[in-house]
Amino acid sequence: MNDRKLIPGKFAWFELVSREPKKAQAFYGEVLGWKVQAFPMGAFTYEMVYAGDTMIGGYGTPQNDRQPSHWISYVSVEDVDAAARTAAASGGKVVTPPADIPTVGRIARLADPQGAELCLFKSISGDAPDGPPPVGGWCWNELHTTDPAGALAFYEKVVGFSHRTVDMGPSGKYHIIGKGGVDRGGVTDHLTPGHAPHWLPYAYVQDADAALTRARNHGGTVTLGPLDIPDVGRFGVLQDPTGAALAVLKPLPQMPKP
Repeated sequence: MNDRKLIPGKFAWFELVSREPKKAQAFYGEVLGWKVQAFPMGAFTYEMVYAGDTMIGGYGTPQNDRQPSHWISYVSVEDVDAAARTAAASGGKVVTPPADIPTVGRIARLADPQGAELCLFKSISGDAPDGPPPVGGWCWNELHTTDPAGALAFYEKVVGFSHRTVDMGPSGKYHIIGKGGVDRGGVTDHLTPGHAPHWLPYAYVQDADAALTRARNHGGTVTLGPLDIPDVGRFGVLQDPTGAALAVLKPLPQMPKP
C-alpha cells in the first residue's frame, strides 16, 4: 500500500534533457554509479535514473534541436495551476502550461523573472519521504541568479519558500530556502560570466575529489573545485559530455536533509 503524501516545497524529481541521452547515461554510470531502467508510458518509453535501488530522476526529450542539454528540477506544489498563475502574475513566465501526465501527475514548466527554469509538479502517488539520500542521490539544489532578493520574493509567492540568510564571509551572503521547517536548497549570486541564471542540482558522493577525477576521465569537464565549504562539506561542479552541469558534494554529518 502506498503511504506517501505530498510534501510541498520538496524538490521531488530531476530530469536531464538532452539530445544525447546514451552518452550521458554512460558518463553518469561511470561517475556516479547510476543505472537506467526504461518504463513504457503509453506511446513512448521514459528512461528512469536509479541510484542504487532508489529512483531519483529521468531523461527527457528536448523541445527542439536548439535546446541545449540541461538539468531541470521539479518542485512539489499543492496546486500546479494556481502556482503557475501566481508565477505569471509575479513577473515569471509559464514556459509549458499545466498538463497531466497519465498515471504520474500534473506539471508545468516556468521561468522566474531572471530566466531560471524549473517545473511545478503534483504527483498522483505523493512524494518520497525525506531522509538521507543514497550514494549518487540528490542532496541539495541551488539557484544561481543575478537577483537573489527578487528570486526569493518570487519563490516565496509561487512555492511558499521561506528563507534565512547566512554570512559566508569573503564568499558573501548565501540564502537557504525551505518550507515546513525543512531546508530545501539555496540561492546565490555566484554566476559564472556568460551563464544564464539556473538551478544547479547537487549529487551526494562519498569522495568529491574521486568523483571529479572520474568525470574528467570519462569525457566531462570540471568547472569548479574540488573545494571545501566550511561547516558543509567538500564539493565541485562538473559538466557532462553533453553539456549539462551538476555539482557533487561530500557533506559533513550535519548537512541539512534534502
